[in-house]
Amino acid sequence: MSTIELNVPDIGDFKEVEVIEVLVKPGDLVRAEQSLLTVESEKASMEIPSPQAGRVVALKVKLGDKVSQGSLMLELEPLADSSATLTVPTTAPSQNAASALPAVAPGPSVSATQLAHMTTAGFSGTPDVVCRLLVLGGGPGGYSAAFRAADLGLQTVLVERYATLGGVCLNVGCIPSKALLHTAAAIDEARALAAHGVTFGAPQIDLNALRGWKDSVVGKLTAGLAGMARARKVQIVRGEGRFLDAHHLEVAITSGPGREPTGVRQVIRFEQVIVAAGSEPVRLPFLPDDPRIVDSTGALKLAQVPQRMLVIGGGIIGLEMASVYSTLGARIDVVEMLDGLMPGADRDLVKVWLKHNAARFDRIMLQTRTVSAQATDSGIAVRFEGAQAPESGEQTYDLVLCAVGRRPNGAALGLEQAGVQVTERGFVTVDAQMRTSVPHIFAIGDLVGQPMLAHKAVHEGHVAAEAAAGEKSFFDARVIPAVAYTDPEIAWVGLTEDSARAQGISVGKAVFPWAASGRAIANGRDEGFTKLLFDETTHRLVGGAIVGTHAGDMIGELALAIEMGADATDIGRTIHPHPTLGESMGMAAELYEGVCTDLPPMRRSKPHPV
Repeated sequence: MSTIELNVPDIGDFKEVEVIEVLVKPGDLVRAEQSLLTVESEKASMEIPSPQAGRVVALKVKLGDKVSQGSLMLELEPLADSSATLTVPTTAPSQNAASALPAVAPGPSVSATQLAHMTTAGFSGTPDVVCRLLVLGGGPGGYSAAFRAADLGLQTVLVERYATLGGVCLNVGCIPSKALLHTAAAIDEARALAAHGVTFGAPQIDLNALRGWKDSVVGKLTAGLAGMARARKVQIVRGEGRFLDAHHLEVAITSGPGREPTGVRQVIRFEQVIVAAGSEPVRLPFLPDDPRIVDSTGALKLAQVPQRMLVIGGGIIGLEMASVYSTLGARIDVVEMLDGLMPGADRDLVKVWLKHNAARFDRIMLQTRTVSAQATDSGIAVRFEGAQAPESGEQTYDLVLCAVGRRPNGAALGLEQAGVQVTERGFVTVDAQMRTSVPHIFAIGDLVGQPMLAHKAVHEGHVAAEAAAGEKSFFDARVIPAVAYTDPEIAWVGLTEDSARAQGISVGKAVFPWAASGRAIANGRDEGFTKLLFDETTHRLVGGAIVGTHAGDMIGELALAIEMGADATDIGRTIHPHPTLGESMGMAAELYEGVCTDLPPMRRSKPHPV
């Protein structure tokens, strides 16, 4: 087929502008309106798109060249079949907010040779989008993987079903909950200042303004992600994806503030894919469909401040939201099937939290199940069974939060069509490079197992992107910290006393009480402590936990100490600033070695291993 020459189009009054980026190379397939060059004048930079689809035969410009209207850019071989034109989806995401998903052109495109080697066993039509790397899911793991891949030079497409990047964590999870928890903590602290001689009037709660504050926090972050996607030329396709085979994903395009279907479908052909589709809240089957029964997403909407609220599930998510609603004026009941709250944390930590928060709760029902719920005009009537079920029988609540856990979305993606093995619970098995049973398909985040934490997913996303780019990258973290952002906070990393006992591992323990911390006493919050667990033979740190204000901000030091193989002397002889809460970690290490001078003498120093 004959070639055509592509010249610089009308670029206004700009002349002799410099070429600062060449976005394609000979052999690349390009789409209509795909960017070919970026040029820059003294006033602005702009991208020059291709007027039609085809294959690049020869480049006629290079970096640093000066071009004007009519300058020859490249020679293009048009596609033989116009019906095979590869175009970006025509359904653009909502642009009502600054944080809406950007419709941006892709980076360097897939070459004709690469395209020919892609498997087409399950799909024989013409794809709408072709890319080297596809990322399915725009949460912390997904966008981190996409951005890292783009930084490594891979042409990357990111599929996200909602209007903004950030996933559950940023939009309806970690971030908005922390905004509300911060507000609740400020209200509680203002009340506590009465003991310091400072008294404030009762807080006036404006729910609309509080919701606006929460949404502004989310909006600021999602806008930042949208800008970073544009800067990296990560192409965003908005919709819900399902695999057709090992190299094709069908996307049902969505729109609006939620994930409303448009009826438009697009097919993406990819060389490699990172699946980061996350998880969804578990809903108990007997709960009726009623707006007064919510999951964590519904609770964050702050539709009302109930008089009586039931939290089903005594884990971190439920107790964080209980803290917020309690401070705003609700009376709280909690029901939990197990024999303790916050499974995973040592009981001595939870005991401190419970003592500080006892006044928030009317009932904490442990070893108790919720067995039925009925929507009535007066509220949600709930019945319980178990060791601590109310003797008075049925209880009625204005709001019920179901926070019994999350389930991975692995079973909803059609992964079996791509040959990927998915467990009965919806998890995907991966190796240390995050590869699934199909080597060019990676999975990260909640899909690959516990703990379901955003910071784990981010690191897994980086590993998967680097492995996809050919780097020798592996997920080999020794420990992953966990934090309950309640008041006081509880944070732990590595072995806990409970897990060490269950595994038959003998550990040494040192606990530094915050009642001996000058900073904690000055803050009026000395109820907490810092606990370190050491290998009795090597004295290396193997676990640590903190209960108290800002525990989550400090636990990273203990994670680093475990990763680096630090022993008690390393930690104790690291000079921590005084007076701080963080110095309690150094003092706990000194305590273990018997050299702490901030507590009464306890025992002689242990012999340090050679």
